Amino acid sequence: MVADHLTIRNLTSTPVTLKRIERLRPLGLTKSVTRVFTNRTRADASITASEPFAHEDVEIRVDPFQTVKTDLRTYVDSDKEKLRWIFEAEGEPHQVHTPVPTVESATMRALCDDPKLNLTAVYVTPEAHLAIYSSARMHSWMGELKDSLLLSSLSIPGTHNSATCYVAPPSVRCQAVSPKEQLQNGVRFFDIRVQPQYPDDAARDELILVHGVFPISFKGNRYLRDLMRDIHDFLDANPSETLIVSIKREGPGTHTDQQLSRILADHYARPDNPKWYTRPKIPTLGDARGKVVLLRRFDIDDRLKALHDGQGWGIDAGGWADNCDHATCPSGLVCIQDFYEVLAKHTIHQKVQYVLNHCRRAGERRHLPSGGGSHPFFVNFLSASNFWKLGTWPEKIAAKVNPATVEYLCRRHCDNDGDWSTGIMVTDWVGKDGDWDLVRCIVGMNARLRLRHEEHGEKRG
Repeated sequence: MVADHLTIRNLTSTPVTLKRIERLRPLGLTKSVTRVFTNRTRADASITASEPFAHEDVEIRVDPFQTVKTDLRTYVDSDKEKLRWIFEAEGEPHQVHTPVPTVESATMRALCDDPKLNLTAVYVTPEAHLAIYSSARMHSWMGELKDSLLLSSLSIPGTHNSATCYVAPPSVRCQAVSPKEQLQNGVRFFDIRVQPQYPDDAARDELILVHGVFPISFKGNRYLRDLMRDIHDFLDANPSETLIVSIKREGPGTHTDQQLSRILADHYARPDNPKWYTRPKIPTLGDARGKVVLLRRFDIDDRLKALHDGQGWGIDAGGWADNCDHATCPSGLVCIQDFYEVLAKHTIHQKVQYVLNHCRRAGERRHLPSGGGSHPFFVNFLSASNFWKLGTWPEKIAAKVNPATVEYLCRRHCDNDGDWSTGIMVTDWVGKDGDWDLVRCIVGMNARLRLRHEEHGEKRG
């Protein structure tokens, strides 16, 4: 079933006006894609008539961060027909076709030369709901935000077990694409699990990338050193960006958190390495640009505990509650949802609800331009699995959780006086088949925070 009438939600800081809706008949499908659960914001590629068989000229204004339910019918002849929407924003015409058949068409096409605005549209088919976001250059989206913003106030896309993109058991693999591709498409939080290979040898820096007790590739060990090289290359090329890296010790063998902390401090995040942020406090975006921000899920040795006037080293996420739907780490700097034990397919809905609840908690917070009040990181894991059941391996769960989260962000996330941030949303299998809608939605939710702080700056000026 599809909703009877079209709905428009404007998640940008600019009023938009729908000027015309055109209806086109599909002439045939060029391919058929079968998935366990089809992402609602996508459709099979199709051949569509270029000339509309019907159109309506309208004047439907949607103010920033508002939703309008229109009287326009979703379809007139067939629920297979396509729509061409033409909007005006700041005097510029922009158009988009729905349902969205390709990655490229997710970006609205400006019908003028040298447009000032770049807009993205995500269409949720069952609800006939179009959400409009400000487009960002995904490889450098942080460059549009003010230095003074706390990093924890932002809406940040992340990935769970970020490096697990290689051929591996399906219960181990969590990602469709490489960390390099994730970075280029807007991901700014990596979840990394490592195993010290030579924990007793202070001269060795080898940290094996693992998922639990398993290596992440059938073809041999993969190492943190190579991953960090790719990360630093990206940040060098995009100095406006930062990457939060959460590191946790896992894997077989005898090694300790203290040994891991020594290896990282001596060989990676050394005091003379300006590419790491290791202070034990949440930075502003300005302080973090061009750097890796260390969020540590491990204890540290006494030498590191003495740093920064005894406050320690790195953002402390120790005491991470296991398998929880809502908890705050003892440091007070990290508030988490990390419920991961989905034992059967019919309980995935419970995981979805935990994700949405934590997203609401993040969205209710407000980052005051004056700097007052506390604002922890809200870290929200969309990942879950059950090793013993095919239907609850990471890819299968992501196929349900990811589109449900897109639908929520487009239609229902926040209607309050908060900043509408999502916090850090830590995902599995984003970018599969070129589908980055979830990442685009998360990044797009920074618009309200950005507008508020720009307005505050203008008032002070």
